[in-house]
Amino acid sequence: MDLECTPSITIDEAELEESFVRASGPGGQNVNKVATAVQLRFDVRRSPSLPNAVAIRLMKLAGRRLTADGILVITAQAHRTQERNRAEARERLAELVREAAVPPKPRRPTRPTLASKTRRLDTKTRRGNVKRLRASKPGPE
Repeated sequence: MDLECTPSITIDEAELEESFVRASGPGGQNVNKVATAVQLRFDVRRSPSLPNAVAIRLMKLAGRRLTADGILVITAQAHRTQERNRAEARERLAELVREAAVPPKPRRPTRPTLASKTRRLDTKTRRGNVKRLRASKPGPE
């Protein structure tokens, strides 16, 4: 079962590596006996499923979850069962990929308005006058 992130991006099952570890958190005695937490590993750098631009944005978005080798590690341990933690980890990966798939809007350079230029120059003139008055010596009395 492949992981569909967007209509154009689908991650192959073989690219995902899951390991199960003991979780902290809810579960009572169950937490001491059963490995319910899921560590989902996905190699972002070498993935043929991701376009290059999406992979680069995903690596920036991942932050601390990305290892030095370019492997994204997602840990899910909120639920009591392996299945629900597994589904949550996969959904979080898909959400990250969806976010990375949206290209950033290009910045359009803007210019200051005439009113803002005028305000700036008026303020500069006022400050200059105040400083000039402070610097001038008082006349003889």
